[in-house]
Amino acid sequence: MSLRLKPFGFFIRLWHYLLPTAAFAIAAWVRLVALSLKHPTTYDPWFYLRILIFITLVWAIAIERQRLCDTDELFRENTGIKKSLAACFAAYTVLLSVLFFYRGENFSRIFFVVSSIALLLLTLFTRVILRRLLTAGQRGRRSIPILMVGTGHCARRISARLAGVPLVTSRVIGYIRIGEDGIHVSDAPIFRLDDVGFGRVPNFEEIVIAATPQQLSEMDALMLRLQLLCVPIRVVLDLGSLSVVRERLFRLGDLQMLDLATTPLESPAYFFLKRCFDVAFSSAMLLCLAPIMVVAAVAVKLSSKGPVFFRQERVGLNGKRFQMLKFRTMYASVRAQSDIQWTVANDPRCTKVGIWLRKTSLDELPQFFNVLKGEMSVVGPRPERPHFVKRFLDQIHHYDSRHRLKVGITGWAQVNGWRGDTSIEKRFEFDLYYLQNWSFWFDLQIIFLTAWTGMFGKNAY
Repeated sequence: MSLRLKPFGFFIRLWHYLLPTAAFAIAAWVRLVALSLKHPTTYDPWFYLRILIFITLVWAIAIERQRLCDTDELFRENTGIKKSLAACFAAYTVLLSVLFFYRGENFSRIFFVVSSIALLLLTLFTRVILRRLLTAGQRGRRSIPILMVGTGHCARRISARLAGVPLVTSRVIGYIRIGEDGIHVSDAPIFRLDDVGFGRVPNFEEIVIAATPQQLSEMDALMLRLQLLCVPIRVVLDLGSLSVVRERLFRLGDLQMLDLATTPLESPAYFFLKRCFDVAFSSAMLLCLAPIMVVAAVAVKLSSKGPVFFRQERVGLNGKRFQMLKFRTMYASVRAQSDIQWTVANDPRCTKVGIWLRKTSLDELPQFFNVLKGEMSVVGPRPERPHFVKRFLDQIHHYDSRHRLKVGITGWAQVNGWRGDTSIEKRFEFDLYYLQNWSFWFDLQIIFLTAWTGMFGKNAY
């Protein structure tokens, strides 16, 4: 037995790959038996076999992207509905897109509807059963005896978290003190590194190193000593507040590197899908809302002297500045103030038309041109003015991390009400959540919430 769960991985992955076959079998029974017709249409079984092979390949890619086969992910969601639904939607979207252009054979629409529903239900049922089996299998299972390297706060915290891991039962049978590390553990004996040797500390099967950033420089010498114990060695890196995104270990040539500050743009699939969606969605919005934009432009022009559009410098991806477009909502004479001053309720600088445009968020529509230019995305943290960015960098820890994402017209903070003259700390908290949980499906959820509740938010002024 090991702290790693690879023995389960192969069988779980194989079962998930076979789910489309089971879904097709259920759909075939429903179509041919449960809904049998007096004069059924003749279908080519070899055509459906080719479709099954195709969707199995697409399904395999989809579930790997959603990490449905990872045992580590089984207990991170209560149901897994979001990931399962995303994988099924992606697989059948690709399949139906192909069939739309395929005119060679007749195919049953009922069959594909039933198979899609069956695939989703089978996936959810599989996750429920796997969680119960793995949890039940844990009862009565022998605990893995662990020797923990470290005696400080980090070691105590890691020891407690290891005891709560649902899939693997483990217990710490001893601690090794590193240098002058403080002693904050008392549930097992403490050893000095010099006392540790082959056969000197009995009854442990694995070593877990609880390392702080300050102790990483000692890792080489520490490994030379611990390797003599001839057992697997793991390390848990306590990176403190540095760990603001999903970490990933990878090799670059002969270098072993650990991601600490990544960006969604490093995911080619996400970047390509998001960019295609941004262009398609922005183009559609500009075409559909063109009459409204024309009316808004005329209203702005007639409301006061000045240009129709308002250009303002904002900070975008990687701290680069760009000119963001909006419909002008203020008198042209107060332009300089807008760069260093928040807009408040009943702001006297706003025109009557401008107040209405801000209330309905229609002043933001020209930003779809920024999206087409690649300066913004439809979804992302709202771009801020350079004056305030400089201030917040000094006031808010890790505020710079929000610039690892392309800024957006709407975002997770905005749909939760944190827009306008509201708490910057809360707004950054929601931006950070988006940074840690970004996905294409999360973007669609934010767009839906924007359309549902965001257009007439109470803080829109």
